[in-house]
Amino acid sequence: MSHEPVLTEVRGGAVWITINRPDAMNAITPDVVTGVNAALDLAEDPDIKAVVLTGTGRAFCAGADLKYVSENAQGDSAATAKFLDALLDMMNRLESCPRPVIAAVNGLALAGGLEIVLCCDLVIAARSAKLGDAHANFGLLPGGGGSVRLPRKIGPTRAKYLMYTGEFVPAEELVACGLVNEVVDDDKLAEAADMLVAKLASKSSLVLRRMKALVDDGLEQPKDVAQRAEVLVSEVHTHSHDLQEGLAAFAEKRKPSFKGC
Repeated sequence: MSHEPVLTEVRGGAVWITINRPDAMNAITPDVVTGVNAALDLAEDPDIKAVVLTGTGRAFCAGADLKYVSENAQGDSAATAKFLDALLDMMNRLESCPRPVIAAVNGLALAGGLEIVLCCDLVIAARSAKLGDAHANFGLLPGGGGSVRLPRKIGPTRAKYLMYTGEFVPAEELVACGLVNEVVDDDKLAEAADMLVAKLASKSSLVLRRMKALVDDGLEQPKDVAQRAEVLVSEVHTHSHDLQEGLAAFAEKRKPSFKGC
């Protein structure tokens, strides 16, 4: 097993990003931030259809490495701010990635690990996986956008419960509130992620990119403004190759061959 803090693999049209610090529950350090950012650079390739994040061992990610924080940033507001700024930038890159981003949650996703999950478009979890905020358990505050994204994702009441109690909640219990899309047997997690990537890869990457932008932007806008934006983007989309190809494929009863343009 490589000792790199982040492993990157391109397969099936997806960039697989694996946080690889199993002895530290895949806790986040500056090296992890750097590794994830480098992997996200690969997602700019037009041949890449999706991004998948997962972890090595029994954790997806247990959050920021508290040992690192204690040794390098404790009581040093400038060092803390630098680390949190880099962490938040990485989270924002994940969230704004033009490709669909899938979290394949293989174990504990806590604190910053949960914040990573919140930046992903789709979430598949192993049956043994548990998710939680956990900051309150150690006298910490969210620093990767958790207090902003979690209530928007599951509502303020559920979000406050997770944040206040610090409980680790089984993934199956989080399907109903929309935090997790699907729960699969532990040994089927990678297979389920590959199958989802294949499903997404068969679609127009242009359509998925525009859909993602419309949904994400629309959440922050009044309904009428978001609807006008949808109409405007749809008008522009009428000139795309992929729309014309989709219509032609429908008429000719064949599978479309999209080009992402």
